This record gives sequence, C-alpha cells and structure tokens, in this order.
Amino acid sequence: MPKSPLSIGLVQYDIAWEQPAKNLLKLEDLFQDLESTPDIIFLPEMFNTGFTMNAVAMAESIQGASIIWMQETAQRLLCDLAGSLIIEEEGRFYNRFVWMGPEGIKSTYDKRHLFTMAGEDRVYTAGKDQVIVEKTGWNFSPFICYDIRFPVWCRMGGQADVLVYVANFPERRINAWSQLLIARAIENQCFVIGLNRIGWDGEQHYYNGESVVVDPLGKIILSLAEREEIGVISLDGIFLELIRQDLPFLQDADPFKIL
Repeated sequence: MPKSPLSIGLVQYDIAWEQPAKNLLKLEDLFQDLESTPDIIFLPEMFNTGFTMNAVAMAESIQGASIIWMQETAQRLLCDLAGSLIIEEEGRFYNRFVWMGPEGIKSTYDKRHLFTMAGEDRVYTAGKDQVIVEKTGWNFSPFICYDIRFPVWCRMGGQADVLVYVANFPERRINAWSQLLIARAIENQCFVIGLNRIGWDGEQHYYNGESVVVDPLGKIILSLAEREEIGVISLDGIFLELIRQDLPFLQDADPFKIL
C-alpha cells in the first residue's frame, strides 16, 4: 500500500548562544505562525544551546527541562517534534537526537561522527548505532551534521524512506553541505531533509541556513535560503515508490557491513 502524504516542518532560526530558556521561547513564537501543524516538526542540532563544547554547564538529563518542553509541545500541537541537544547520562555527554511524540520519546540517536576540528570528540561520547523511526508507514533515519560526510555510515540499503540531517553547518563550508545532501538522496534513493541554523554563534562562526528537502532524484523541492522561518512540505509516498520501482538501482548496490 502506498505511503500516505506526510507533512514535514523545518524550523530554521538564529539560536541564542547557550541560552536554553530564550531559545525555547523563540520556538514558541515561531510555532504561533503556523497555519496548520505538520505531522513532524524538526529542530536543528543542539537546538536549545547552539553547537557548544560547554557540555558541563549546558547538558540536561533525559528528563530535563528541554525534554519536558518537547513533550508538552508535542502534546499541545499533536505532532512529533525532533532535534538534537546535549544529554548527560552516567557521567558522559552525548549530542543526542531525540524524537518526541505526544506520548513521549519514540527514539533517540547519538551522533556517530564527532567533529574533531572543534574538539567535539574530547567532550562527547560517540554513538554506535543507526536508527530507524517509523511514522505512519514512513521510515526515517536521523543523523547529525558531521555524519553527512561519511556515506558508508549513511547508506541505508533501502531501509529508510527519509534521511534527516540536523546541523550547525557554517557558511564557509555550506557548498559542501548542499552537495552532500543531494548525494545522500541520490545514492539512497530517498528523500533527504537537511536542517541548518542561521546567525552567529558564541565562537564567532556564521551560519547562513540553506536548509532544504531533496527528493530521491536529487531535486531540491524546498529551500529556506537564509530566512528565519518554519518551512513546511508534504512528502509524496507514491512518487518515492515509483522511483524505486522504475529505477531499481539499490538492487545493484555492493553489500557491506559496518564494524
């Protein structure tokens, strides 16, 4: 049976540096502008703090204030809400993607590839597992920022219908971001969501957004450019299935195993 259309919201905004309360209020203001609520709303990497190495001060538990806010918001809007934030667990820190439903956490993914040039590997613990999240017949696989540069890790063998990349990807490398999102869509024959932030962070890195949704043929079907807004688009399940039937490239892919 073809997948029903699914409405997706991408929240691209200027994240206030290490100010969780301010960022949650900003998000509340942005949500008020929605004409209708998407089925899933995605937030950028470290959506409540910006991409900081100050994990000791900024980390929350998995029952912390931002997680509570996510669930209360998902319950109020009657949608799923997903993005990454800093989570402390048993003395370790994780850049963790949390997928929240109205009923609670549906799944989590810990960033696999930590950005060594920023010292992320010295602060955070890397994840070990790929994740599939099911939503009304659609299979999503979440990744975080630097993961996008590693195609073997992102190769899902047809298991995922949508790859989701939440990021803080700076302007100076934005061309790589744009090209890699298209490549990941083509090689996986799936939709790709790439959600970035805008504005300056506390380390004086500038972000110009360029959040997009890419279809399985590599065509950009939604672009937020450098605007602060919630972009909304409906994903077409029939189109995805027809592409995979007419062009069954995935059947010829080389088998491999991630150790």
